[in-house]
Amino acid sequence: MTITPTPIEGLIILTPRIFNDDRGYFFESFNEVSFNDAAGYQVQFVQDNQSFSTKGVLRGLHLQKGEYAQAKLVRVTQGEVLDVAVDLRKASATYGQYQSVLLSADNNKQLFIPRGFAHGFIVLSDTAIFQYKCDNYYNKQAEGGLHYADPALNIDWQLSADELNVSDKDKELPFLKDVTDLGF
Repeated sequence: MTITPTPIEGLIILTPRIFNDDRGYFFESFNEVSFNDAAGYQVQFVQDNQSFSTKGVLRGLHLQKGEYAQAKLVRVTQGEVLDVAVDLRKASATYGQYQSVLLSADNNKQLFIPRGFAHGFIVLSDTAIFQYKCDNYYNKQAEGGLHYADPALNIDWQLSADELNVSDKDKELPFLKDVTDLGF
């Protein structure tokens, strides 16, 4: 597996080694020992999630607050998405900055997002299946997030505003300037 650090500390892109032959392909999508060596610390994933979405669906920017914060390892098994992680760690030199990565079933890249980030994605293909591992269980009372169109973040979602399909709940998320203590 190839590990590519991003400009935001702790956020890493993982690209598996793919073994192709005339029957198809094989790759190891997760190995705890290799992953923890690459991440530089111990991460124990406890929950796997999957979503199916159509083109233009934008999910995010979501997070879990305080003791329920989650690190995630995300990937796409069908289709293509633009994945976005926003650094919300107050002590970080990159606080308020984001990193976007194109994840697809073709490139098989994965993105590791440590605790302390808001996360979201937009589907660029006709449909997409998005899978992710979490190192902490979901807690409804700890839900939080940022507005996807926050001008302070200025995220390029790669589709025009009229192509976006955003939930009413996500449209109500606050802007970064209005977010107070998130517990990280």
